[in-house]
Parts: sequence; structure tokens; C-alpha cells
Amino acid sequence: MGAKPVYLDYNATTPVAPEVAGAIEPYLREHFGNPSSFHVYGQKAKAAVEQARGEVAALVGAKPEEIVFTGCATEANNLAIQGVARALAGKKRHLITSLIEHPSVMQPFLKLHEEGWEVTVLPVDRHGRVNPVEVERAIRPDTALVSVMHANNETGTIQPIAEIAALTRQRGIILHVDAAQSAGKIPVDVDALGADLLTLAGHKFYAPKGVGGLYVRTGTPLLPVSVGAGHERGLRPGTENVPFIVGLGVAAELASRRLPEAQAHLRGLRDKLHETLLAAIPGLVLNGPFEARLPNTLNISFPGVTGAALLQAATDVAASTGSACHASGHGASGVLGAMGISPERAAGAVRLSLGWDTTAAEIDRAAWALIEVWKSTRGKMGNPF
Repeated sequence: MGAKPVYLDYNATTPVAPEVAGAIEPYLREHFGNPSSFHVYGQKAKAAVEQARGEVAALVGAKPEEIVFTGCATEANNLAIQGVARALAGKKRHLITSLIEHPSVMQPFLKLHEEGWEVTVLPVDRHGRVNPVEVERAIRPDTALVSVMHANNETGTIQPIAEIAALTRQRGIILHVDAAQSAGKIPVDVDALGADLLTLAGHKFYAPKGVGGLYVRTGTPLLPVSVGAGHERGLRPGTENVPFIVGLGVAAELASRRLPEAQAHLRGLRDKLHETLLAAIPGLVLNGPFEARLPNTLNISFPGVTGAALLQAATDVAASTGSACHASGHGASGVLGAMGISPERAAGAVRLSLGWDTTAAEIDRAAWALIEVWKSTRGKMGNPF
């Protein structure tokens, strides 16, 4: 059996870190109590949840009581967006977001639009960046919420959140930031960003799938989307997933500790990959900004091929053409279209995203695998770009 393909799809999901898996195991077997129970088993579980809450809060510069645990980032985004709309429905009726948001943000806005809310969807520039001037122009007296992601999952483009926050804060508008892709890869501080609500996804920074979190700044008006008992300050009812919450806390602590070294490691390998491909493939084009992007993300368009066909043929590389969370992975990216990139160039796009465990040897192997496949198939896959 041959070697496994080089995994370059860390923006889709990460493996569970060994330290995280080790921390989870006792809470599956020995410490199995319900955190709402008052006996020793329950109180042990409750203490573990609260420790994790503090660790997640530290990752984003928040107070522990401002962290609400959820089942995933999609749930957190829905709670943030629909929760604010429910809380302010009698006072305001306008919402703002951007054209490049993840479906778990865009779909709640579309749902609210169907319910009578007015929604402004902002354009982005050729680098996929929201212009704060456009935000200011869109703001109205009845604007309740602005939601803009911190970093894009396809191109890695980092948004000017602090500049947007300066506009929303002075007008009393709530700012939600989807930080699912940025947390653990670049510094995320809720006060420096000016976020009132901020979404986290555990499986994007080496915790398991099925656990996430929402930062809720003290005093932010928010009503629950689901109802039940009073778990998580009444905002997210349901017995807490103690093992995975413990894992999320350990993953947050690891990310905080490793961040400076990890950024340099990822950026160096990403740029090495880009330089190798660029030297061998005339016409290769970077999608997104050269500097203001996630250190692990490289979105490039290959000329003369489609990205999907290239990756299908390059069996030594496990990567994607865009978001793994969209309904179909075969069409051209809507994010690249929003950036004004032609359909032909967008069809040739591939997203290569690196992780903590990626090695220089793997980068070399992946680069030459992609180069060899491109050389043997260019012009045969229906893309004239």
C-alpha cells in the first residue's frame, strides 16, 4: 500500500491533537456525570466545563462568563444572527453582511429577509476585502447588526474588523464576527477587534467536530434560538457535551501557546509551496492578497485545467477547490466570483491549506505532484484560462 496523500485541507478540518484526545478520554469513561447534577460526578463535570470556558475565553481575550458553548460554528452563527434579530425585532429592521460569508452566516440572513428584515449584502474588492467605507454607507438608523467574517475560508483574506467596529460602536450597532477560520491561526482578541459576538469552531483548531463556541460581550442583546432548560445562561439549552468541551478548552490552550511559532512555520511552508509552483507553472495566479491573509492558506488558479480535475488526478495530494461546507464542491467559487475573478480562472482554482503537522518534505512532495499532473493534463480538461 502506497503512502497516504499529503493532507493540505486544514481549512476544511484538522485532526484532533493528541493532547486533546488524551484530555477527552477520561470524560467519556470515568468523569461521565451531568454538569447539572449536584453530586460529586456532576460537580466534577461542571468544574471541567468551567475550566474549558476559561481556556477558550483566554484564547480570544474574553471573560469566561462571556463564552457560550455550542455544538458547532453553524449553531453559533445562527444564535448570534437570529438571536440579535429576535432581541431587537421591535426596534430595528435592517441587517448588513458581506457577499463572501460562509453559508452558516448567509443562510440565517436569507431566512430573516424572508421574515421581513431588510438585508444589505456588501461587495468586496479584488482581494476579497470588505471596504469599511461601504459599511458606513450601508448603515441606517434602524440597522441592528453587522456581520463580517474575520478571515475567509477560501482565500484567507483578513478583513478590517477593527475599522468596521469603529463605525458600528459609535452608532450602537452590534458587530458579529465569524472567526471560525482565524482562531488558532492568527491572534484573535475581542477587544482589539471590537466584536460584540464572535464565533469559534473547534474542529478548525485541533478539537473534535461537534463543538464550538460563541463569545457574547456582556450587555449584548441576544435571545435564544432554541428553548429548553437554562443551560449556558439560557442561550443554548441541552446537556453540555462535556468531553468535547474539555477538548475544546485544551485545544484553545494549545493554540494560545503555539501561535507565534505556528504562524512563522505555516507562513514559511506556504510561501515555499507557492514559490515552487510559480517557478514551474507559467500563468499560475494567486487569488487573494499577498500579505493580509491567513499564514496557512494558498488559493491559486492553475491555467489550462479545472481545479477539480487537477485534484482528482493528483492522488498524492488531499486538498479542495473551496469550502467543504457548500452544497456542491464542483461549481466555481462564489467567493472568487464576488472578487471579480473570471469564471474560467475561478474554475482553475485550488485551495491549499497547511497545518501544524505539515512538513517541508510534504510540501515538496505535494508541489511536484501538482506540477507533474498539471504538465500532463493542461489543455485537456476544458478550461481555456
